[in-house]
Amino acid sequence: MLSPAVENLVAQLTRLPGVGTRTAHRLAFHLLRVPRDEAQALAAAIDEVKERVRFCSECGNLTEEERCAICRDERRDRTLVCVVEQPADLVSLERTHEYRGLYHVLGGSLSPIDGVEPEHLRIDELLGRVDRNGIEEVVLATNPNMTGEATAAYLADRLRGRVRVTRLASGLPVGGDLEYADEVTLGRALSGRREM
Repeated sequence: MLSPAVENLVAQLTRLPGVGTRTAHRLAFHLLRVPRDEAQALAAAIDEVKERVRFCSECGNLTEEERCAICRDERRDRTLVCVVEQPADLVSLERTHEYRGLYHVLGGSLSPIDGVEPEHLRIDELLGRVDRNGIEEVVLATNPNMTGEATAAYLADRLRGRVRVTRLASGLPVGGDLEYADEVTLGRALSGRREM
């Protein structure tokens, strides 16, 4: 029904996370409607990011230099490291403007079913940083799902005795309704309650 070039574009777009066939078709048709220079600017931006962006040699964040801006920032608390799964998680935490320490990006979470074992993540690099850099506290900020919890438990076990290990609090989101919260979230909200 569509030309092979359009079908190929749709197929490539569906490989993006959260993009189904219908959305891929809408995006493809949009790209066909915009001026050629606008479509080429998108292609050039993708090419540029693939060419220039790499992982920070210290924390694993995305950067265009050897070390990212956060690792180079001398105003950051160098005794505190927050462990996240992906660079996108780091961006979310930075948006809060509440955290002023350093980060460590694991590159995923443990999932033996999917073949992701400790040696596939940046765990050894984290242990090395803790041992040599005077880190006093590691905040585990992995996702509150099965693989994130397993990763946090594994890291806590490996870090025990070396450094203080804390976990992000979890509970009910602001604006959420109790009737829609699952049992695990409600249980954590109850156990993490604080005095007012």
